[in-house]
Amino acid sequence: MGKIARKYKFIIICLTTLIFISAGSAFAQDTVIFSTKDIFHPVIANNGMVSSQEGYASEAGLAVLKEGGNAVDAAVTIGFTLAVTLPRAGNLGGGGFMLLHLAKDNQTIAIDYREKAPLAATRDMFLDNNGEVDPEKSRYSYLSVGVPGTVAGLTMALEKYGTISLERALQTAIELAEKGFPVSEDLFRSLRDLKKRMQSYEASMAIFYKPGGIPYQVGEILVQKDLARSLKLIAKYGAKAFYDGAIASAIVADMEANGGLITKEDLATYQPVIREPIRGTYRGYDIYCMPPPSSGGIHLVQMLNTLEAFPIRKLGHNTAQTIHLMTESMKLAYADRSKFLGDPDFVPVPVAELTSKTYAER
Repeated sequence: MGKIARKYKFIIICLTTLIFISAGSAFAQDTVIFSTKDIFHPVIANNGMVSSQEGYASEAGLAVLKEGGNAVDAAVTIGFTLAVTLPRAGNLGGGGFMLLHLAKDNQTIAIDYREKAPLAATRDMFLDNNGEVDPEKSRYSYLSVGVPGTVAGLTMALEKYGTISLERALQTAIELAEKGFPVSEDLFRSLRDLKKRMQSYEASMAIFYKPGGIPYQVGEILVQKDLARSLKLIAKYGAKAFYDGAIASAIVADMEANGGLITKEDLATYQPVIREPIRGTYRGYDIYCMPPPSSGGIHLVQMLNTLEAFPIRKLGHNTAQTIHLMTESMKLAYADRSKFLGDPDFVPVPVAELTSKTYAER
């Protein structure tokens, strides 16, 4: 890989589950199911690659790789940049999962930095007067806000497995927040579609909308001075600035003023968790996925175990028979999701049984 990721080679999966299969094996298939002449086709690189939902974030990650950084450096850089350029895809107030393969040690690890319920959360806090779940409470109210994990998770990953400084990882994000960037079509649509809900939040309207409640249009420059200041504090003082400093105090004050539950103790005690990944096999390939509290990993392995019993190649790519089998495997897996999945810190999850070949044969 040249000087890129010379110290470590990583395979990263952030916020979604992917399967990496060696290019040599894929190219050896009898039937090629894509063409590089197609409008949408796989992109192949020799030294390294990044992918995100927004162009500036991807460019920031790629720049880090070209400077000799590794995949974790690029992923963390992208994560913080997305908080500026496409906050619905990445933000300081959310959380996530990261799956890493450390090639030098032949070890795969999972970092869980999802949001946590505040200590004051209760079982029935989202119920209405009739004992039914109130979607407004569970999805949009201050009660629905979890203790954010993004800053803790990304900074921990960088400290343990990265090579660049936190200041470098945040450099592009700070510049784009402070100087502004052209609004993308994706961001514009998000602001346009969410305007009605955003009107409840004065601060958000002041940032993302022009006077009169007009969202920034495609190509117009969006500047976020307050976010830039927050990112500078994180760059200088690390995660402590977010969880036990001025930012934490501002979060708690906002919670107290609007009926939220997050306290200084919630923020100060938040810690990401390193977990053992889910492991499965599919026709000779090793599959590594995020473990609970993510449900995706277990059920991906379940679906692959089910499909392994059928001649998928013979049935053909995207044929009615193949799609039907995939749909049925998903239906079975999602039924188990509702019954068995939860946070392993609070409920037992039968991981070994759900991911076993024997279970899939039943």
